[in-house]
Amino acid sequence: MSPWPIIAYKKAGYTEEKSGDKIVYADLHIHTTASDGTDTPTEVVGKALRIGLCAIAISDHDTLEGVNEAKRAAEKFNLEVISGVEVNTFVDGKEIHILGYLIDPDNDEFVSKLMELQEDRLTRIKKMVEKLRELDIQIDLDRVLELSAGGSIGRPHLAQALMESSYVASLQEAFTKYIGAGKPAFIPREKLTPEEAIRLIIKARGVPVLAHPGLSKIDSYIEKFIAAGLKGLEVWHRNHTSLMVNHYTKLAAEYDLIPTGGSDYHGARHDTCNVLGGAVAPYESIRLLKKSLA
Repeated sequence: MSPWPIIAYKKAGYTEEKSGDKIVYADLHIHTTASDGTDTPTEVVGKALRIGLCAIAISDHDTLEGVNEAKRAAEKFNLEVISGVEVNTFVDGKEIHILGYLIDPDNDEFVSKLMELQEDRLTRIKKMVEKLRELDIQIDLDRVLELSAGGSIGRPHLAQALMESSYVASLQEAFTKYIGAGKPAFIPREKLTPEEAIRLIIKARGVPVLAHPGLSKIDSYIEKFIAAGLKGLEVWHRNHTSLMVNHYTKLAAEYDLIPTGGSDYHGARHDTCNVLGGAVAPYESIRLLKKSLA
């Protein structure tokens, strides 16, 4: 388990909780085969138990499909599974991700909206495949669909297809050369703004949290998001540096936002987010998420 968040916990006024002789950690940002992860929800639960996590949040892109399977897999064990979703939004040329926690995975209205977003995802991927063909890069759309395995389709599946066809050597290269923001085959998603996603999560009785702000570089938007109902900030993330962690710990305290964190785990094949528990949060984060709904 990565030790570096501990200093930030203490600076934020938290104490380390223990169960027996073990420090209690939660990983609140995990992807599964329900979207662009490579592990099933059941496999994630097994790995979480093996490394000693006390709680996890399944937070797939634009879907809650993996939550109930993970809850069933964890029923007989001392592992808490909370529901999560990562909603992809777009504003002013930036892609911004909003995490929603503690939403009922059977909330019909919210699930229906997520299905709309998944249809938008498919349309976007089709357009990106067409753009790649214009660049003389022949990618089979059916293969991209196979790689998504019926889950929420996204650019990582397209990146994997590019890798399989030897157009790139890594998933990251696919984004850097072709499908990242501003690259030749990129198509923006403009269906949902961050404020709309925040309000949607609140309407579904969830808690909206801004994902990995250190990667999006959108500090100037935070007050605007708070006005829309933002409740938390992802302080601890696999790709946040210690300087970022310190900065967002202070920002969360300044704006009275709930500090959360997680590994953004996508499975062993992901270039960077490939270690479950690679970034974690104190259990106090979960208590604060629950308290905000009370």
